[in-house]
Amino acid sequence: MREFLQDPEAVALLLLAAHILLVGVAAVLVSMNRRPSSAIAWVLAIIFIPVLGAVVYLLVGYSKLPKARRDKQRRINELVLERTAGSSLISQGGNWPEWLHSAVTLNNNLGALPMVGGNHAELLPDYNGTFDAMIADIDTATRYVHVEFYIMALDDTTAPFFHALARAKERGVAVRVLSDHLSGLIFPGRKETLQYLEDAGAEYHPMLPVRPWRGQWQRPDLRNHRKIVVVDGRVGFTGSQNLIDASYNKKGNLKRGLQWHELMVRLEGPVVRELDAVFATDWYSETDVILPLEHGSVVHRPGSVPIDAQVLPSGPSFDNDNNLKLYATLIHKAERRVSITSPYFVPDESILMAIVTAAARGLSVELFVSEIGDQKMVYHAQRSYYEALLRAGVRVYLYRAPQVLHSKHFTIDEEVAVIGSSNMDVRSFSLNMEVSVLAHGRGFVDAIRGIEDGYRANSIELKLEDWIRRPVAEKAFDNLARLTASLQ
Repeated sequence: MREFLQDPEAVALLLLAAHILLVGVAAVLVSMNRRPSSAIAWVLAIIFIPVLGAVVYLLVGYSKLPKARRDKQRRINELVLERTAGSSLISQGGNWPEWLHSAVTLNNNLGALPMVGGNHAELLPDYNGTFDAMIADIDTATRYVHVEFYIMALDDTTAPFFHALARAKERGVAVRVLSDHLSGLIFPGRKETLQYLEDAGAEYHPMLPVRPWRGQWQRPDLRNHRKIVVVDGRVGFTGSQNLIDASYNKKGNLKRGLQWHELMVRLEGPVVRELDAVFATDWYSETDVILPLEHGSVVHRPGSVPIDAQVLPSGPSFDNDNNLKLYATLIHKAERRVSITSPYFVPDESILMAIVTAAARGLSVELFVSEIGDQKMVYHAQRSYYEALLRAGVRVYLYRAPQVLHSKHFTIDEEVAVIGSSNMDVRSFSLNMEVSVLAHGRGFVDAIRGIEDGYRANSIELKLEDWIRRPVAEKAFDNLARLTASLQ
């Protein structure tokens, strides 16, 4: 053996054989239940950087949560179906476009929640005004307040929200709070935030904690990205906004003058119970406690509009990419117009095909994204898709800096819209826990279209002839960044 190891050619052959074996095993394991583009990207990574590629795959290559967590999702789905039986009977299905029925059935099968009528919705495009609206409702709470955010920080902007939670607790209201564990570690003030909640008497739990020493481990970049506030089961909020200042309290953002522009929706009616069911699912996952699903009396606020609505949770606790299936279905069903707003646009192949096909079918298709980005690799990856979109006839609008357009919504024709926490990117489709609301209502879509008109007025429209003339170095970096998007 010693003589064998001293022979350079023999060692080289041994290493080559080991490399081939590693690649062969990887090709089989990686390709199981994975999109071909993602599998090819992982295999190439293992071929060209075998040791590092294999280690990274072992750490982040499996895109589902542990079996115990997925079993909890199935159990809560069954409970939700039992408790919401018959809810769909109060929807107004007779007024829907014919194609919407199949999309609603799809959602029901994926997320275990029905489409319900009798709801009212109010859009909240003002960042601080959204906190004011939440605070006003929290101050009316008599039974409970449920709060769930991807990012949660006590700062000068959010302090009044936290004070409202403390006042609710003083009145004897149950206050339950969830926030993503790892995201909290990268923003300032985490210790002060958690201490305030503890002092106020709120019950807090981190979502998807990564603490191996406590036996809590899953792929670390599988995160809970949802944003939910529910008051007494009668009022709910969801959308794109996190519980933090509009600058995200980062020195680089403050130096560049960046401010996040968001869109949230305030909901009343039976759909709030569905939003609360998503919170209850996450609470059960972190505490093993199953909360009752309640809804109180509803008095619709002036300025809100009537909608039928259906909540769709998605993420690695499900067996399917729920939001991906919904989004692709709706875009394919569109007959006249598709308007998409997504801060991070790195689409799955099926979504990209649906969008360019919609444009080729003669539909009016537009995409709103930011002129600048806060995440360099994602920003450059999404730029690599603009040429294909422009060539297909999609109109691409860049929302002017220093505002970062962080809203997440899209509208189909004149009556259907989706709003929630999900970006139109592979991370939101496969890796993040998200929540979306599918809504039917002409007034609601008109209101979103009005907000989109504001985006358009404050945007630069990309032109194909200008875009293809950008520097070669930029094109190269954009395309290289795109390759990393397939490693999921």
